[in-house]
Amino acid sequence: MKQKLLLLVCFVAGIGFSQAQGLPTNPAPGKCYVKCITKDEFKEVEETIQTYPAYTSLKVVPATYKTVEERVLVKEATKKFVYVPATYETVDVSYVKQAPSNDLRVVPASFGNDSRSFEVYPQTSGWEYKVLEDCPSVNKDDCVAACFVEYPAQSRTVSFATLASDASTNSIAIPEQTATYKKRVIKTPARMDEIEIPAEYKTITKRVVDTPATTTSNTVAAQYQTVTRTVLDKKGGITTWEEVDCEVLNATPIPVYYELGSARLTSDSKRVIDERLLTILNDKPVNIEIMSHTDSRGNDDFNMSLSQQRANSVVNYLVSKGISRSRLSAKGYGETRLANRCANGVECSENQHQQNRRTEFRVLSN
Repeated sequence: MKQKLLLLVCFVAGIGFSQAQGLPTNPAPGKCYVKCITKDEFKEVEETIQTYPAYTSLKVVPATYKTVEERVLVKEATKKFVYVPATYETVDVSYVKQAPSNDLRVVPASFGNDSRSFEVYPQTSGWEYKVLEDCPSVNKDDCVAACFVEYPAQSRTVSFATLASDASTNSIAIPEQTATYKKRVIKTPARMDEIEIPAEYKTITKRVVDTPATTTSNTVAAQYQTVTRTVLDKKGGITTWEEVDCEVLNATPIPVYYELGSARLTSDSKRVIDERLLTILNDKPVNIEIMSHTDSRGNDDFNMSLSQQRANSVVNYLVSKGISRSRLSAKGYGETRLANRCANGVECSENQHQQNRRTEFRVLSN
């Protein structure tokens, strides 16, 4: 249920202003009022209801059995196949060990001898100058004689070979060569002999139904119970103003303390809740918010979860006392709203830490 913010009304204006705003017409100086909507009123009525319908019970009459004999097949007829291997005999088989062929014999070429003369230098002639021996002149040119000289041609005889007959071949026949080898051939082929194997039977005893199971019926009467139920007697929804202590409109600490790391309510804490919270909720049709806290020791996320569990513990306790859960809200603040200086890393006594493991409440409009 979505909660509206608390409406705090203090007497600060005249009656005309109060009526214009829908405030209480006769407020008392110094008093605070909370705007409430009246709840539905209920009453209890008794009603007889059927808790168990009438029904028919059945009782089984078991079946009876008898023993009979029966001849049953325990092994089906079949066939067996026996393999009879083939028999062999040995024979000689001829074959050509080397096929016939022709060999060739080479007849080499034969040669003859011959010769031929060749002119290796032609006949020549010409003038030749010759210095005379014992020339008396100092100038040698005075002792030169010119002679016309002829030289005969020069020739040479060369011997060479001539081809009498070229190389050739003669064919020589080579006959084939034969041999024999041993070979095992089938005398009688392999076969499968088929043998019949007869079926086998056995006589057994078994129990069969002699008379089938039946049932007998019995009618069981219905059962009834008178129950008390709550019904709507008077519809709520009317806006009223309820006078409350101004202190409870703000976060008001109540001496509900917890053990370290625990959300369990002690017997002393339950007594305080009965005196402080249950009284207000029973006297006034108001809603309240429960706010729980932890000290700074431990993991921040764990402390946030633990504070929510502590607030839920108070709400669950009030519900067990008959307060509607719709009038209660629970909020955990972890270690975000310490009541003293004992934050993370600050050395404090156990009593100082316990002051932070607390629960507060405030009244809300509904």
